[in-house]
Amino acid sequence: MELLDWILLGTYFAVSLGLGLWFARRAGADIREFFLGGSNLPWWLAGVSMVATTFAADTPLAVTELVARDGIAGNWLWWNMALGGMLTAIFFSRLWRRSGVLTDLEFIELRYSGKPAAFLRGFRSVYLGLFMNVIIMGWVNVALGAILVGLFGIPEDQVIWYIVGALFITAVYTSLSGLWGVAVTDTFQFTIAMIGCIVLAVLVVQSDAVGGLGTLKNSLPEASLRIFPVITSARDGVSGVLALSAGSFIAYIGIQWWASWYPGNEPGGGGYVAQRMLSTKDERQSLFATLFFQIAHYCIRPWPWIIVALASLILYPTLTGDEVKLGYIYAIRDYLPAGLRGVLVAAFFAAYMSTIGTHLNWGTSYLVNDLWKRFIVKGRDEKYYVLISRLLTVVVMLLSAGVTLIMDSIADAWLFLIECGAGLGLVLILRWFWWRINAWSEIAATAAPIVTYAAISLYNLQAAPGAEIVFPNSLFVIVSVTTVIWIVVTFITKPDSQDTLKTFYNALRPFPLGWKPVANIGRLSIQTVREMMYKIFAWVFGIVTIYSVLFLTHGVLLGTTSDIWIWLVTGTCSALIFLFSIQKSALASL
Repeated sequence: MELLDWILLGTYFAVSLGLGLWFARRAGADIREFFLGGSNLPWWLAGVSMVATTFAADTPLAVTELVARDGIAGNWLWWNMALGGMLTAIFFSRLWRRSGVLTDLEFIELRYSGKPAAFLRGFRSVYLGLFMNVIIMGWVNVALGAILVGLFGIPEDQVIWYIVGALFITAVYTSLSGLWGVAVTDTFQFTIAMIGCIVLAVLVVQSDAVGGLGTLKNSLPEASLRIFPVITSARDGVSGVLALSAGSFIAYIGIQWWASWYPGNEPGGGGYVAQRMLSTKDERQSLFATLFFQIAHYCIRPWPWIIVALASLILYPTLTGDEVKLGYIYAIRDYLPAGLRGVLVAAFFAAYMSTIGTHLNWGTSYLVNDLWKRFIVKGRDEKYYVLISRLLTVVVMLLSAGVTLIMDSIADAWLFLIECGAGLGLVLILRWFWWRINAWSEIAATAAPIVTYAAISLYNLQAAPGAEIVFPNSLFVIVSVTTVIWIVVTFITKPDSQDTLKTFYNALRPFPLGWKPVANIGRLSIQTVREMMYKIFAWVFGIVTIYSVLFLTHGVLLGTTSDIWIWLVTGTCSALIFLFSIQKSALASL
């Protein structure tokens, strides 16, 4: 880092803080303004904010590691989640905005009734807003620490103070500005981050050591460039490309996307994605924001990281094991001139701060709206709750710094979240479609995977080598046990009160097939059936469109002419059917 780099980095921090301070007065009006921006965000701002949040400091490093280990196809470990993301956009984005709740946990007492609903709302406010949230922020902090050590050579025992500094700046503008400040700062930070990543990809590929995309393709084994996983058995010894057993393939593609709760990819919507949908101006803009998120998240954003990751295999062939992810950092260090290096460092801080800012605001919304205001201190004026929101933002920031000190592995934390939420997803989807789901169903589906995960962990400690139940095969066990438990609990407990169910149905108007006993509906109208069919078409062809654009980009950068034409035609046709279906489903719902 030279003087120009430090000036650019300092300018970035000043602008980020200034944007947050600009919205401080507006955020102080009430907690709906603080946490939802007064439900007045345009779709593009809400959508970009979603994308920025999922672009954390660790994301390019994680993609680099996946590509080094399993080729481009390694990214199917998260590309599979497009199925759930498109489900949220098509079926639930309008419903979330129509609900009018402040948080997705407040939705619990709109959908369910009685003490079980109140308990579930209070428990999840602490479990998700505090416990899970600080774990997520902890691994993002750990990733930033690895970047600071790799780029600046900061001693590992001192890096925590740099992390606390970045956390403090983020907490200041987040606690002052609320969601408007977070969303606008997200947009600025995401722009900086993507420009930096694209510039890095271009300069690294055009460097003398790589020699352009054509040389890059010719210098790497075919396995590294493949975009589709190989379905095989462990005995075949396939390496260098994502090689999955049939069981693992089913776990990733057939189970994980709908069964597991994961921040940013909650089945049925939820978390900060629900927060952004609730913050938009109307139902139509909620749909557009969520669709933009899916397209940008899966189709556009990954390719600059993937290109640099492939180049790092040529530039740093001696990196092995966990060190392979450092190839991305070394590329910044070795191939960017003064000024651009500062932009890339600012980009990493931007990615970090956009994620942390959202998690601070989102997690605090649970603690204030669903715990403090609901159970601890009721009936106070809005200024009081805004003050509590700002104080708790700082508290969550301090707790995340503490967790960072004891966290060793990002991968272990990621697997912990996936496995402890496995099986819950089906309840989060079906509660919109089936009246019989009650608060006890969701309580059981929340607790069962945690207990099952603990039991599997104890079993693995005593199991013989090779007999352990490890991820992703553990998903089969956890999802199966959880599903059986919540279904049994559903039928042995009483349904929610008729008044609650009728109020929910009349207010949100979900698909009536699973609500016939509540809504006293006879034969479904042709218009209702058509609406659902068009939504199913939109979901299917939306997924095809996303993957076609993903494969088309691969064809343009690293594939053949035939690949380009195949995916161009497929993507164009599916996009037209998708747009037609979206329009027809919207008209049918009027």
